[in-house]
Amino acid sequence: MTPKICAVHSIDDWLPLTQTWVHSQVAALGAGGDAHVVCDRTSNLDQFAIPNLHCYDREGRLRHFSDRIVRKLLGRRELGFRYRQARRLRPAVWHSHFADQAWYDREIVESCRARHVLSVYGADISQAPGRYPWNERVPEILGQVDLVLCEGAAMVRQVTALGCPPERAVVHHLGVTLEHIPFQPRSWRPGTPLRVLIAGTFREKKGIPYALEALARIDHKVELEVTLIGDAAGKAGDADEKARIVKLLERTGLSCKTRWLGFQPYAALLEEGRSHHVFLSPSVQAADGDNEGGSPVVITEMAASGMLIVSSRHCDIPEVIVDGVGGLLADERDVDGLAAQLGRLIENPHEWLPMQLAARAHIEREYSVQIQAQRLAAIYERLVNPQPARRDP
Repeated sequence: MTPKICAVHSIDDWLPLTQTWVHSQVAALGAGGDAHVVCDRTSNLDQFAIPNLHCYDREGRLRHFSDRIVRKLLGRRELGFRYRQARRLRPAVWHSHFADQAWYDREIVESCRARHVLSVYGADISQAPGRYPWNERVPEILGQVDLVLCEGAAMVRQVTALGCPPERAVVHHLGVTLEHIPFQPRSWRPGTPLRVLIAGTFREKKGIPYALEALARIDHKVELEVTLIGDAAGKAGDADEKARIVKLLERTGLSCKTRWLGFQPYAALLEEGRSHHVFLSPSVQAADGDNEGGSPVVITEMAASGMLIVSSRHCDIPEVIVDGVGGLLADERDVDGLAAQLGRLIENPHEWLPMQLAARAHIEREYSVQIQAQRLAAIYERLVNPQPARRDP
């Protein structure tokens, strides 16, 4: 029997509400491998409990003091803690989540002679170096790691353009836990309210103002009930985006038709989704370069549940939502296009079920967390135990 491969998943914070996909893949991988998490601090553990969690913040004050001395003398970030975990666990694979974490991990990985895997997610490789200085290091770290996992073909093109060797960029879809997402196809009758859900951090790349503008343009065609989940999260620009959203709600008259719930737990988000017809999520490339990288995992989850998706041709969203087959897409910032796609749903309710069935089938094939965990374990195996190339006779 092949021994399990020990893999360390390295991340700064385990785990923000907006990074549920990390928990899903690590938890599923734990069933087929020896998976450990190394982090600096924890949050939301009631929702994202995980075995084999090793957290710097859980160590005592004396250890923190000694680590600060080591950092000061050697100039390395929390060197002592991560080195200790590497020596103790002796992983075959060190899996860094986000490019900046991979940069901080690089010397530790070299010291324990593990293979270095990096998962990139969007902002960590796309934002302008002038505003986010560490991004100047992205081409270097992409060239140093053994493998870069990308959500889809668009992200592969992005990392190879930044200097990642093409043979090291691999498409690996982010899986969702389908047994927690029952398939309940939504149906709608003309003359009844159309319930639309919008969810995301109030950040430019989420395209929420374009979603609201599009809804305002179909407001005369159908009675709308809108639910908005999210808020500003404290990042530069979030407060301005929030002010823009609030002003749009007032100007378009949608404020009286919109429930704004702020940030919600993951379970509450899924529950809200079950009572809505359409998930509207038109992501865009932000002015500072920020983008989705791949595709928001919430799109995958809502489509899997039987919700209709109206989104944008942005990054790898078209790989998750096949336009006209499993949902409807418009170009980025194309308010008229979004309104037209919403109008198509209103005018053609007979098209709903075929799209919902096609979306679920596609996600079961390519985005099931159990299948993706098996594929990730196979990626680790090929990396740690490469097979010699076969010679033609």
